Order: sequence, then structure tokens, then C-alpha cells
Amino acid sequence: MRDGVRLAVTLYMPTGAARGARFPVLLEYLPYRKDDDEAVRDYGNHTYFARRGFVGARVDIRGFGNSEGVPPEREYSARELADGDEIIAWLARQPWSNGKVGMFGISWGGFNSIQMAMRHPPALKAIMPVDATEALFKEDVHYMDGIFHVDEFELTMDLDQGRSGAPDFSLDEKVIGPRMDSEPWSLNYMRKQRDGAFWHEPVRPLEQLRVPCFLIGGLQDGYRDSVPRMLERVSAPVKAWIGPWNHAFPNGSDYGPLVEWRGEAVRWFDYWLKGRDTGVLQDPKVLIYLQHWHPPTPAPQDVPGEWRADTWPPHDLQWSTWYLRADHQLGTGASPPTVDQLAYMPSAGVEAGFWWGELLTDQRPVDAYSLTYDSQPLEQDLAIIGLPRVTLRAAATAPLAHWFARLEDVAPDGRVTMVTGAGLNGAQRDSMADPQDLEPGRAYELKFDLHLASWVFPRSHRIRLAVSNALWPMNWPTPYPMTTSLQLGGVTGSRIELPRVGLEGRAAPPFAAPEPVETRADIKGGASAWPGTWTLFRDEASQKSEVVWEGKTSTDYPWGRFDHTERLTYVLEDAHPESASVTGDSEYIQQSRGHALIWRGHLTVTSDAKVFHYVYTRQLLRDSELIRTRAWKEDIPRDHQ
Repeated sequence: MRDGVRLAVTLYMPTGAARGARFPVLLEYLPYRKDDDEAVRDYGNHTYFARRGFVGARVDIRGFGNSEGVPPEREYSARELADGDEIIAWLARQPWSNGKVGMFGISWGGFNSIQMAMRHPPALKAIMPVDATEALFKEDVHYMDGIFHVDEFELTMDLDQGRSGAPDFSLDEKVIGPRMDSEPWSLNYMRKQRDGAFWHEPVRPLEQLRVPCFLIGGLQDGYRDSVPRMLERVSAPVKAWIGPWNHAFPNGSDYGPLVEWRGEAVRWFDYWLKGRDTGVLQDPKVLIYLQHWHPPTPAPQDVPGEWRADTWPPHDLQWSTWYLRADHQLGTGASPPTVDQLAYMPSAGVEAGFWWGELLTDQRPVDAYSLTYDSQPLEQDLAIIGLPRVTLRAAATAPLAHWFARLEDVAPDGRVTMVTGAGLNGAQRDSMADPQDLEPGRAYELKFDLHLASWVFPRSHRIRLAVSNALWPMNWPTPYPMTTSLQLGGVTGSRIELPRVGLEGRAAPPFAAPEPVETRADIKGGASAWPGTWTLFRDEASQKSEVVWEGKTSTDYPWGRFDHTERLTYVLEDAHPESASVTGDSEYIQQSRGHALIWRGHLTVTSDAKVFHYVYTRQLLRDSELIRTRAWKEDIPRDHQ
């Protein structure tokens, strides 16, 4: 880089080409370490593309893996993106390059693909982001719908900042010192509890994005809302797949049907980087999977449904308004005015998951602490595709309250399957950048979209809207005991608008089945610690709840075994929601050259009504000897959280 720091890159080169042949480059640019943590996954993807005439370039972000330098102060930092400009220019001018670069990646690699495209580096000709978003405050994992959130990502990234690269795992002070001493990112994010310049620094308006985009999103992924937003606002050529998948590539999701995406990536990049007419501009703009009812279970499964080809918004979209009515009914006609009240149950919500993704268990336990409104049994199937719109006429007896709305399918036997949902921080009702206290007792009109959904409600099932003030531990609870109320009745009363579509749509072209993925024979294992397992402990006498999440994985490398364990413990007393807490422990044990290198991270976040209390400790041991440690402790005022 211009400042002298060297970044590590693995190049996957095509073989058997004529002397002097030049190839386009596919860049994937991550902090997730290319030489150990992601080596197996990288190999399977980049060898596929290399065999089809692309150079794969897998680069570690500075301060991570084998790249030099100090970890930046945040995700998607100005330094990361400026380095990205230099990387793209370097790849374009290599003697084996045809001067054209594409970017792809899932999650982080999708996020920075979008961000790099917004910067318009001359050699970047097309991108393919998977499970990614540009809305960093509202949709990333730090503030779900603008509400404070803590999960295992914080544990992983805060500890990864302190690791040196494989297989040497240098303990040289010049290498390990700056990494072990780098401030944990979770602390930085906790200081930024409202939307604003910090969250918008890496991005530019979607309307300014002029690089062609092939988007892949999952209906069980928490970042899916970016796909319809980009379809509507990006002027460059855009096509999209929206499948039944969770946070994974379409050939590796926990939920199917699984499909092969890499062949379609080749078609896309062949057109934009090689100038071959592969017909991608004649493809349907959107291929979306219309999900049918299934029982509520998180088990891996093929979700019933069918693919359809469409435009965006869907060509036959019609909005249908359903009103929350007296006697907890949901109907298409307005009813006389009434008010429903709900006592705040801070610990409700475990069954609603850890983010707005994944398939879930039966929702009846969380519905028990919600206001629920059910339609009559449907006389015919009803299909939706889009982001349902919710309007709540709501009041609270406290100056801060959150509202959560979940759209559900109630089967005739009583089982409840989540379709979609979303939350609203009541202080952010007018602006996420300028939150304001609620006036206790005053009714507000609260408008928000639920997350992208596709669903067919079957005949004889009921449509349910469930409204609550807590979804814990996904969201940090508001600190005050309270009662909230919903005003019902009339055409301006609380309601939901459903994006109805026809039951019959244009059939999608056939998808290719997943192809075999090349693997590295010298590495065994390598699964992620996520999604792990969670357990709820409940003491009814004291009204105290504890949720324990645990994940673990192990990998055997040529240089030694690697073990990774994580544990998060969330604790909450319903009578004292202000004193919520989470503690997290992460440990890496790397066997290398006859020794065990052990990295440990310990996170504690507690709160009272006014302040978050943050403590994080990072340690490095060689065998049983502590050789490096650093701790951070800070009290951070709660900013309408």
C-alpha cells in the first residue's frame, strides 16, 4: 500500500492457457483469515472460477491474517476501503490481468463489494454480493432495527483482532503487540447508539451506484431487505435471486432447495469482464422463491414452495389492508374504536430467534406475552411477496419503549409459524439519527415495514399479527416497567398492509443442482461455531431468565489442531429490566510447533437505567504462561436504548 504496509493475497491462477494470456480477476476481500479459518471455503469457490478462466484474488484486510499493519478501528473503515482502491488498481495492472476486476462475497465480502462499487474504481466492472446490506445502523448486527444487540459476532471479531497469521503465528512484539492492543470494535459500536455520520461514512447513496450488480439474498437471512431496495434504486443493471436460504451461499444453506450459484456467477462475470454475450441481460430481473406453509421447526429442511420469475415490485402486487380489531381479531374492515393494553414482559422473545433470520420454533410461547390479532380461517389461499407495512397507534406509560410486530401463520391445529417481523425503537419513531423520549400516555402513530417476506397462507389457516414490547435476547430490553396500549378501530387505527400477489406466476428457468465442491486434502474440519445451541433457564419464583448460547468447532491443519469455543450468557429479571446483562467468553487454542497458543476474550455488558457498563479482556497464553493481556473498561450513557 502507499504507506508501505503489505497486504497478503492468495492468487488462484488458471492453468493450461497460452503464453501471454490475460484474465479477468475476481476479488474477495475479508478480515476472515484466508490461510486458516476460511482456507477450505476459499479453495472450493476460487478453484471453480480459476478453472473457468478467472484469476481468484483472496486478500486479508490489513491487521488480519497474514496482512501487515494494525487492525482498523471498525468494520468497513476508510482505511479498508482506500486499501481496496489500491488492491483493485494493482490487480488490473498485473501482466496476467485483462484490466477488469469483479468483486463477490457473502456477508462482509458482500458489504464491501457494494461499498467499493459506490466508490467507482475504474477497473471494477461488476459485483455479486450475497447476504449483504448497505444500511449499517438499521440492518447490521450491532443495532437490530435500531435497537442494541449483542451476539457471537462481537466475541469473534474482538478476539480475531489479536491473532497473528498462520502458520507462523508470530509472537514478535511488532506483529502481535499492535493487534493485542487494538481497541475492541464492540466498544466503538456501543458509543454510536444512533444513526449518523459514523454509520454512513462507508457508503454513498444507492442512486450513485453505477456498477452492474447480481444480488443474492435469503428469506431466512437478516440482510435480505437490501435486495428490493437496490432493485428499486440502483440505475445500473441489476438482477437478483431471493431464495429460501439462511446466511449461506445457495449451495450450502441449512434450508433448501439448494442450487448451484457459481455457474451463474460465471455467466455474470463472463459478460461484464470478458465481453461474452451470455444472455444475462435477458434473464428475469428477479427470481424469488414463494414459500408455502411448513411446521415451525428450525431443523434443516427443504422449504416447500416454488420459484417464480418477476420484476420488482412484483407485476401483480396489490396492497391489502387488515385492521386490528376488538376481541383480538384481524379483518379487512374497520371496527369501532377500542384500546388494548399490554403489560411489559422484558424476557419475552427467546423463541423469536437471535436475529431476523433462520427458521424458528413454534411462536406460541412468545405470543403469550404479546397482543395477538387473528383473521378468520381463510376461505382460499393468500400469497404475499414484499415488505408488509405496519401502522400502530400506540402509547406507553414510560419515556422509552420498543414495539415489535410479527406476522404469523396459525395452522388449524394451533401451531404458529413465523412469516416475518420487525421492530421499532419508539424514540426513533421520527428519526434514527435524532431519537426523542416518548411522552408517557401520549398516543403516537408508529409506521414501519416488516422484513422482506414471501409466503402462501393456506386455506383454513389464520393470519396473525403479534405485537409486543420485548424480543429478548435479540434486543436489549428497555429499562422501565410499563404498560403499553394500542388504539384500534376506524380507518386510521392500528393495521397491517399485506403485499398480495397472485397464486400463479411466471415460472422461473430451471436451476442447476449443486455441483461437487473441491476440497483441500490437507485440512480436515472447519465448520463454523454458528449457529450453535441455546438453552433457556427460567426461575418462575424470582421471574429471572437466563439464555445460554454455545458454539464450538475444530479443524486439523498441517501445522496443528485448532479448537474454538464460544459461550454467551444473557440474564434478565422481569422486575428489573434496567439491570440486564450479557457475558461472553471466546477461546482459540492453536497447536503449533509443539506448543499451544491460547487466545481468550471475555466480554461483560451490564446496564442500569442510564448507563451501559462495558468490560472486555483479551489474553494470549503460550501453553499455560500468560504472555500478553489487555483490558478495556468504560461506562457509556444509554442513548435512547
